[in-house]
Parts: sequence; structure tokens; C-alpha cells
Amino acid sequence: MSTPAPGKAAPSITLLDQHGEKVKLSDLKGRPVLVYFYPKADTPGCTTQACGLRDAADDIGDTVILGISPDQPEKLAKFDEKHGLGFTLLSDPDHKVAERYGVWAEKSMYGRKFMGIVRSAFLVGPDGKVAEAWPKISPKDTPTKLVKALDALAA
Repeated sequence: MSTPAPGKAAPSITLLDQHGEKVKLSDLKGRPVLVYFYPKADTPGCTTQACGLRDAADDIGDTVILGISPDQPEKLAKFDEKHGLGFTLLSDPDHKVAERYGVWAEKSMYGRKFMGIVRSAFLVGPDGKVAEAWPKISPKDTPTKLVKALDALAA
């Protein structure tokens, strides 16, 4: 499945967060939401990305951040606690949501092929439509692209 394009309705999300609570994207309508997918909690790139988003909190207003990985809620809770992230991390162990967003794909490392998350981010506007899509985004670019897109959305 391909990634949702700007202007299209964001694919639905209903997943458990790091506290075992059910979170639905549709419940957040009316607010901008950053939906970002990362491969694995507490790895170097994923930590850089999450901490960068945490540090941008003052610049993003009432934007909701949803970080999604295949990790179990318990692991996400430890990741959140260890780095004081303060935003919602969602568990997608069967990668159903990642597939709907087109970010579950074949990857290659050291000549070995495997299926996994392609680090990507999507800004969903208050209307529930994708405002921006950043497939294959770098961990360091996520917060700056988010802030720029929110500024453009507000203009």
C-alpha cells in the first residue's frame, strides 16, 4: 500500500498506548496530529527523533504527537520514562497501521532482507486529512519539518 498523499483522509488508527489505553486518531479531530513511525524504541536513531520532538514541544502548540512502532506497550512505557518524552507512543505489533500508511516494507541490512518500518511522518490536519507526508524522513529532520509545516498551516 502506498503512503497517504496530502489532501487525502488519514488512515484510521486505533492502538494501545504505552499505558495500555486505547487511542483513536478520530478522537483527536479538530487538532493537528503528527503521526510518526519508527522502527524500535530506545535505539539511537529512534531516541534522537523522539527527544527532538520532545524538545520541540514549546514550538508546536496543541499539536498531538503519536509515535508508532511494533514494540509492546511495556517497552514503550520504559522508553517514555527513560527519556521523559511526555507524548503518546502507540504499539502496532502486527504492523496493521504501518501497512495502511505504506511504511511496512522490505528493508536490507548487511545483505539481509527483512520486513520492517520505514521511518516516516505524517502531519494530519484538524480536518482529519493528511496535510504533509514525509516518507523516509531522517530522525533529526522530523522536528524541524513539523514546526515549518505547522507554521505554514497556521498562515
